[in-house]
Amino acid sequence: MKCEHCTRKECSKKTKTDDQENASVDVPSPAQENGEKGEFHKLADAKIFLSDCLACDSCVSAEEGIQVSQQNAKDFFQVLNLNKKCDTSEHKVLAVSLCPQSLPYFAAKFSLSVTDASRRLCGFLKSLGVHYVFDTTIAADFSILESQKEFVRRFRQHNEEEPALPMLTSACPGWVRYAERVLGHPVTPHLCTAKSPQQIMGSLVKDYFARRQVSWPFPQGQHSGQATSFHVRTGADGTEGEQGRVEEGEIAQMMEQSDVSVREAALDTLFGDVKEEELRRHDGAGSDGYLAHIFRHAAKELFNEDVGEVTYRALRNKDFQEVTLEKSGEVLLRFAAAYGFRNIQNVVLKLKKGKFPYHFVEVLACAGGCLNGRGQAQTADGRTDKALLQKMKGIYADIPVQLPEASTHVQELYQEWLDGTDSPRVQEALHTAYQGPGQPADSRDIKW
Repeated sequence: MKCEHCTRKECSKKTKTDDQENASVDVPSPAQENGEKGEFHKLADAKIFLSDCLACDSCVSAEEGIQVSQQNAKDFFQVLNLNKKCDTSEHKVLAVSLCPQSLPYFAAKFSLSVTDASRRLCGFLKSLGVHYVFDTTIAADFSILESQKEFVRRFRQHNEEEPALPMLTSACPGWVRYAERVLGHPVTPHLCTAKSPQQIMGSLVKDYFARRQVSWPFPQGQHSGQATSFHVRTGADGTEGEQGRVEEGEIAQMMEQSDVSVREAALDTLFGDVKEEELRRHDGAGSDGYLAHIFRHAAKELFNEDVGEVTYRALRNKDFQEVTLEKSGEVLLRFAAAYGFRNIQNVVLKLKKGKFPYHFVEVLACAGGCLNGRGQAQTADGRTDKALLQKMKGIYADIPVQLPEASTHVQELYQEWLDGTDSPRVQEALHTAYQGPGQPADSRDIKW
């Protein structure tokens, strides 16, 4: 596991005894069951405990990182294998969510368009036994819209006695884990309370979508809307609402090793018989575009200023950029994008010293943003594959951009699923609270 977020030089990784509580369970992947013995599947399980990990960037080698990737997918393979062995009435419904930043990797890796890559990936996952494959863009719509509203509210409430600013994004699970696990107060009060797209997608699949699917296989004694489901997403960091995660590089390797003939399939939607929609993304070079969308919304809501193209100005490095709204020589809004641990360190240091000039910061754990996330554009020794990453950036830039406000499905879901845009259900389903250092880790987060 390549970790990037710790202020400590020493590693906090602890050695655990293989007692009953902490023992690993070896679960064969589909490839292993079919007798395939690729190098990936020969690696032994790694035992890394996230409750101990402070993400210090040096605790594991590249080979150990691959081992951790294999362990990430253990529960996913376990459900697939159990489904094959039991009666359909006892099946868990397996759903996988793909984020837009994952698809350029597969498109570049297999020399396909983004649409063709999504269909081949969907077909491959369903050939393994996955029931549904979704795109997470609609979940990011919700997250951005709720973040926009929260920033405007914080801006209006901000004062020196009870500072509500800066607001720091909560979309990156790695960053949020680091903020909770290591930093705590005074950083966590500045985290936006809107859930990440990953968390919201988990709620959409396991709540809204599950209740609509009367055709799901239900275990004996269960009723419609209570089907046993298992939600997985692509990526490296686990969040609430999902029960597993599988890295893009791992799936690509499985696809390359598999000799099964795969029929392409369109991605599923949350709306039953709705036809496949055009893939789209949000405004951002390597992220879900929180900065650009919130900046435009705040400029209009707070100052009645219409902002077209958002102009970024690189400061100390290309992963720390600034955006400002100025009028008559006065700076009305000052936003920043801080990607990678070095820039996060500087943000935290200035915030703790009370010398922070920004109203809002889009924080991402990975240098270069989500496209450069672990498990994607990397060489065999764990370094960034610059040529592949550049190709991915070009592919991602060509995906059409759509404003979250323009999604009719989102507006319908606010009414049908959440009882309106300002209901108690919105707070429950789309917002969260943060724990601090020393508090018990979530049960999903103990072993990785």
